[in-house]
Amino acid sequence: MIPYTKKILPNGLTVVVNRDRASKLAAVNILYKVGARNEDPRRTGFAHLFEHLMFRGTREIPNFDLPVQMASGDNNAFTNNDYTDFYITLPKDNLETALWLESDRMEGLDITPAKLEAEKKVVIEEFRQRYLNQPYGDQTMLLRALAYKVHPYRWAAIGLTTDHIAEATLEDVEAFYRTHYRPSNAVLSISADIEEERMLELAEKWFAPLADRPADAAPIPQEPTQTEARREEVERDVPAPTVAYHMGGRTDAGFYTADLVSDLLAGGDSGRLYTHLVKERRLLSSVNAYVTGDVDPGLFVFTGQLLPGVTPEEAEAAFREEIETLQTASAAAREIEKVKNKFEANTLFGELNVMNKAMNLGFYEMLGDLALINREVGLYRAVGDDDIRSFSSRTFRPENSSTLIYNTKK
Repeated sequence: MIPYTKKILPNGLTVVVNRDRASKLAAVNILYKVGARNEDPRRTGFAHLFEHLMFRGTREIPNFDLPVQMASGDNNAFTNNDYTDFYITLPKDNLETALWLESDRMEGLDITPAKLEAEKKVVIEEFRQRYLNQPYGDQTMLLRALAYKVHPYRWAAIGLTTDHIAEATLEDVEAFYRTHYRPSNAVLSISADIEEERMLELAEKWFAPLADRPADAAPIPQEPTQTEARREEVERDVPAPTVAYHMGGRTDAGFYTADLVSDLLAGGDSGRLYTHLVKERRLLSSVNAYVTGDVDPGLFVFTGQLLPGVTPEEAEAAFREEIETLQTASAAAREIEKVKNKFEANTLFGELNVMNKAMNLGFYEMLGDLALINREVGLYRAVGDDDIRSFSSRTFRPENSSTLIYNTKK
């Protein structure tokens, strides 16, 4: 159980604080409700580009990292399709340093042509190294484009193409900053051994003076129901099958069933897929099943890497056999209980970490259901065998599938 207090400042910034009496550190997390889903299809990769630009200094603080280091702190950030997250951990007595830094770059980011060009080069090189020059590197990108035809989840956070970043102008990125990096589009969450009222006072001291910049967000197109199976085959250096099925979003009532099913299938070396397809049948060298966990309706994905002599069709058939078992046979009570216990243990262990608390408070507030942070274990535990069969029958249908096959180059 994570206790918290929430307050919305007059400028629209949501502040959530938690007193962690066991930690000598303070964790400051600021989440901006902007990810790849908020981008123009003609200008993708901007949310990720801004993750980089936000460390390039402001008009008041040219070197963002230096004050963090002087305060004995550590900081980083990440971007995904739904949001961008920045976080700082430092001794609790230095909490105001983090609040000063974050409030300053929310309003005063100094974007110069030279800084923009430097970060564009960094992001383009990251795109090439991580997605174009790695085995399986473009797998996720191709799968998204196959599974989504309308929703902006059809591209990854890195973007559709390096051209979109290369062609970005100073005017483009300044407009993106004004639209998305503002108090009413952010959640500030803090966890520290400091009285909650005091943390709220400090947050108000540093952030209340910032003016909001209201902006009309473009509506996000919703993906229509898929009505026929999709399939794409490409030639790559390594063979691999990947099959994705559309499922509900992060707050959908069936999300915890989907998550439990993925744990049944791929919850470590005792998961069904590893046991049956790697150890027993020796079809795959590695295998996985996971849910994307997106805010809007996401994907349930099966993927694996083939052993020599095994065809993609054999792996697909093996995936179908596992799916049929989920749809028709009861899961053993002991098997279900094991994955539930693991989920609960991981959740409780995560709550011991001050940064996990701050991050999770921001995340659940972004979802629109902050209290969910303390209900998830119960919702996961409530999933039963009937729910597993119902979800599997409803979701794992051929017409709801998108299959991407990597064939070895001839």
